[in-house]
Amino acid sequence: MDQTLQFVIPALMGVEATVAYELKKLGLGDVRAENGRVLCRGGLADIPRINLNLRCGARVLLCLGSFPARSFEELFQGVAGIPWEDYIPREGRFPVKGYSINSQLHSVPACQSIVKKALCKRLGQAYGLETLPETGTLYQVQFSILKDQAALMLDTSGDSLYKRGYRAQNMGAPLRETLAAALVSLSRYKGRDPFCDPFCGSGTILIEAALIAKNRAPGLNRSFAAQRWRWLPSKLWMDAANEAQEAEFHGEYDIWGGDIDPAAVALSRHNAELAGVGDTVRFEVADAARFHREEPRGRVVTNPPYGERLLEKREAEELYRAFGRAASKLPKGWEVDVLSSHTEFERSFGRPAGKKRKLYNGMIKCDLFMYL
Repeated sequence: MDQTLQFVIPALMGVEATVAYELKKLGLGDVRAENGRVLCRGGLADIPRINLNLRCGARVLLCLGSFPARSFEELFQGVAGIPWEDYIPREGRFPVKGYSINSQLHSVPACQSIVKKALCKRLGQAYGLETLPETGTLYQVQFSILKDQAALMLDTSGDSLYKRGYRAQNMGAPLRETLAAALVSLSRYKGRDPFCDPFCGSGTILIEAALIAKNRAPGLNRSFAAQRWRWLPSKLWMDAANEAQEAEFHGEYDIWGGDIDPAAVALSRHNAELAGVGDTVRFEVADAARFHREEPRGRVVTNPPYGERLLEKREAEELYRAFGRAASKLPKGWEVDVLSSHTEFERSFGRPAGKKRKLYNGMIKCDLFMYL
């Protein structure tokens, strides 16, 4: 098996550059950020390393082949030309999913069917079977067809990387862990200054901040699909976990979260304990309208509630006004970053942001309003 591998890391729109920076820090080569994904190259050992350490990417896809696919015949022959038997064993399950954008082959179900048929033909010939059992380990096949160029991939992650294993419940609209980590990264927080979230909800932003401050790999408490693949030595997973644990920091951090809802505070504490940072983050029942800190510098990163109906929007605007007045009294060395989908946020908050970043919380278009 070729030891130089091509990886594709899907990413939320707006955080591709953050994911690319993470991959470069991990030592991956040929890192290239594109719309909605980041490409890079590495070796077998990087499959566990990326899965364990990546904070902001959605999953780790191993690209096995890329070729022009302007017709179903080209797609079939391209898929059949990949040595799938090197990766998928005789009993392996290999469901297929994917997407097509700006391509002549625009019907995803039809492409899905062609890819599956080509896979069955190749593996059937390799194993001397007319019908493959598909009773064993999962090897999720993904395809993308972008501008008539097909790429065939195996999903090494299984569950998306935002599923860290520490959050069973949400308070209101969930903020994915990968986006929360991106917000912390964009604030340039490194663990030195105070870090606060006055609308902590289920504590996701603060937990991700604590993991970043401690340099703790976010994937240490979960499993991945590729851990069950026989061609990927289990020793590589143990080596990657040991490397991650040895890189952790052990220090004192000022990370604080508040919420006006006692149930949210209790849930945040529970989630922080599950994430192993219960001793690192302080949670309190507190009103964001009265938020204040005396330290000369620090960071606030928060995702306050936003209303979908008219009455809720008015309530949200009043909340933004009250928080804006509190934030304006912070010492000049503080940075306040607020993620909101509300189109009138700046007017309600009381002043325009120094900088804005367009991001997506799931399918919801948001802005990160950055006040320096």
